Parts: sequence; C-alpha cells; structure tokens
Amino acid sequence: MQKRKKRSQIAYKPYLLGLLTLLPFAILTGWYFYTDYVYKERIFPSIKIDGVPFGGNTKAEVETYWKTKSKFFESLQYTFTYDSKTATVSGHDLDISFDGALSGAQAYSIGRSGNVLSNIYYRFFTDSVNLPPTFRWDDDVLSQIIASFSAQFDIPAEDGLFQFENGKVTSFRPSKDGKNVNETHLREIFGQSLPLVSSGNLKHISLLVPVDIIRPNVTTTDANSFGIKELIGKGYSEFAGSIPGRIHNVALAAGRLNGVLIKPGESFSFNKTIGDISAATGYQSAYVIKDGRTVLGDGGGVCQVSTTLFRAALNAGLPIIERHEHSYRVHYYEEGGFKAGLDATVFDPTNDLKFVNDTPSYILIQTKTDLDHLSLTFELYGAGDGRKAEILNHKVWGISSPPPPLYQDDPTLPVGVVKQVDFEAWGAKASFQYKVTKNGETIIDQVIYSNFRPWQAVFLKGTKQ
Repeated sequence: MQKRKKRSQIAYKPYLLGLLTLLPFAILTGWYFYTDYVYKERIFPSIKIDGVPFGGNTKAEVETYWKTKSKFFESLQYTFTYDSKTATVSGHDLDISFDGALSGAQAYSIGRSGNVLSNIYYRFFTDSVNLPPTFRWDDDVLSQIIASFSAQFDIPAEDGLFQFENGKVTSFRPSKDGKNVNETHLREIFGQSLPLVSSGNLKHISLLVPVDIIRPNVTTTDANSFGIKELIGKGYSEFAGSIPGRIHNVALAAGRLNGVLIKPGESFSFNKTIGDISAATGYQSAYVIKDGRTVLGDGGGVCQVSTTLFRAALNAGLPIIERHEHSYRVHYYEEGGFKAGLDATVFDPTNDLKFVNDTPSYILIQTKTDLDHLSLTFELYGAGDGRKAEILNHKVWGISSPPPPLYQDDPTLPVGVVKQVDFEAWGAKASFQYKVTKNGETIIDQVIYSNFRPWQAVFLKGTKQ
C-alpha cells in the first residue's frame, strides 16, 4: 500500500507543474481582457502626446485639448524667401492647428494593434510612450505660395548651340543652368518647422525656399571644339538721340562683328575685321567728326561700336595695344554713368582699335543691339584663366568751357527747321589705371590717357525749298 501512494504523488507532479505554468498566462490573459473592458473607448495609461499624459482619456477629449492649444497659431507669421523675393502669410491664413483628431486616433491605437505580443508590451511592460504632436494646415494656401515662387524662378535649362560656317560662328547660344523650386522639400521644411513653434514662444518663422539647379544636357564646352566655355568680358553703351542713319550704322557694324572668332595669341584689329566702311558696303550717311568739324559722312556711328568693344576688352583683361580717344567728349559715351575716357575712335587707316587674345582659347564676339532702348552690348566668350581686370583711379580734370554754338546749313531739312545734332562738350583731360592680375601676379598695369578739346553745340538749319 505504501508503494502505491508514492507512485500516485509522483504521477500528480507533472499536472501541478503544468498548472503552475499556465497560471501566469491565465492571469495575464484575464488582465488583458480586463484592460480591454476598463479602457474601452479610452487610451491606455502609459500613453503621452508631447509629454502630456492622456491615459484614460477618450479620443474626443484629446481632440478638444489640442483644439484649445491651437489658438496661438493664429498670430504666427511665416515668411518664405528666395533671392530677395519674399511672401508673408499668417498662421490664420494657413489655418494651422494641432490635428487633435489624428493624435487621438494614434494614441488610442497604441496597444490595440493586430499583434498580441506588441499589445501586451505596450499595455504592461513599458512605462510610457510619448507621441509627437500632429498638425494640419490649408494645403491650398501653401500650394499658392509655392506656385507664386515657381512662376518667378522656374527656368528651364538651355542647351549650348554652336555652328561654325565660312570662318564665322553663325549660330551661338551659351548653355544655361535652369532653376526649379523643390516643392517636395519646401513642404518638408514647412512641416518640420511646426514642432519648433508649437510651444507658443515663437511668433515669426522665416523659411528659405529650396531651389534646385537644373543642368543642361549639352554645355557650351560640349557644343564646340574651340575651347569656348564661358563669358569672359562684357561692354555696354547707349546711343539714345542718334539720327536714323547713325542707328542703322551702329546695328550694321555690330552685326558684322557678331560671330567673329579671335585665335589664341592673335592681335585683333577693328578696322581689318570690320572692313570697308562706305555706302558700297551698306552704310548710311550720318554725322562724323572730320577735320575738326561735325559733317555728314558714310559710317557715322561706327565709333559707338568700337567704344563698346573697347570696354568689353578692358572687362576681359586683354592687352590693349592701340586705342585713340575722340577729339571731344561725345555725350553718347558718357551715357549710362560712364566717365570720360572710356571711348575708342576708329578711322581707317590712321586710327584703329587693337587688342591681343592672350588667353588659352579662342574668343568669340557676340553683339546685341537693342533698337527699342538704343543700347549696344558686346559679350566676349572664351575660357577664363583666373585673371581679374580693374579700372582704378579714374580721373577727369582740366575742365574747359565749350565755344559758342555752331550752325550749319542742311539741304535735307526744310527751310525754317533747326535741328541739333551735336551737344556742347566741355573740354577735359582724363586718365585711368588699367590693372590686370592673375594668380596674385600683375600682368597688365598701364595708364590710359585722353585729351578732349572743348566742343561747341552744332545745329542744322534747313535750306531745302
């Protein structure tokens, strides 16, 4: 009988062990369902939002709390900025607020996922879960701001174009990078800014509008084999008030220089490049300075072109080996804020404009004649080599008054018509230091002088019957 009792006790031990093993599981299961019952429609105790405990609250109570906290957004100011352009909008207009409904739904979902083990962890084995606050805003207003900046700054990239025929560039367009407002990134940085102001301490936020640079498929370098990569020099002048013949001649001469290539090491001659200036080559009669007088002559106005090219060569830092000032201060060459002395007259064969291409690549001349605003621009394209050109110590002195006005008969104007074609100019001396440096070394340092005679106003009196 004693032996049977020992066997029975031994037989019951596995059952007892199993019961003890299942007991914690049963307790945990019971507690799991108990929390479901107690926190039905309520958030579990360990859940916080932005450090605020919401355990035991309903989703509606969470929404109400954050709705009250949203009032300070109304006085918030946002400034979006890019390239000196700004757009300012208030938090009220953007309708910024905490998204209490979303925060409540997120908090309520913690411990109620489809994964039981995850639910057990969040209900019983974690001290707290701190969720970030969520926000909402009027996306249509933000889209309008983005659209406004895109309209101003979105620029498509332009591929380089280079066509060379009969020793001259017939078609040229430098490649240009494009720009594009990065809408996705802007929305991201806007969203990221909201937690920074949610404390209510900040009243103004400035955001830099992100703009991506769009590279062209064909760069200027890709488009040609002459080593031309970039703009290296630019010259500008104005000629408002010119008579029609002069305007025609400026456009004609500038057009004939457009597309000219200057080889590395080559000495450029304006007179040689421009060729014959006469009626036979298309030039019209306009007023020129000849033998100390202003008279009608073929090609009047070509000096506007040589002056503008002279300025471009200076800007590019090229060696000037021949340049002549005008006899008197021509008002066209001081328009646009230029001082006296930045002019260059040409008259074949005595006066020429010459400079040297001492850069490592060809130089391409491009001209732009604006007949609406009567201005001329020269652009020199090549390969920059690090040189820097400066105009220093530009001085004008020795001012002397002009002589009395000069009246000249003009058979092309009706009797009784008086037309002013030249303006009085005060005589003066001018000089400036032309300095070019490269890699810290001075490669050009010269003083360019001008001596202008005093000049009288010139009027044309009509003699045509």
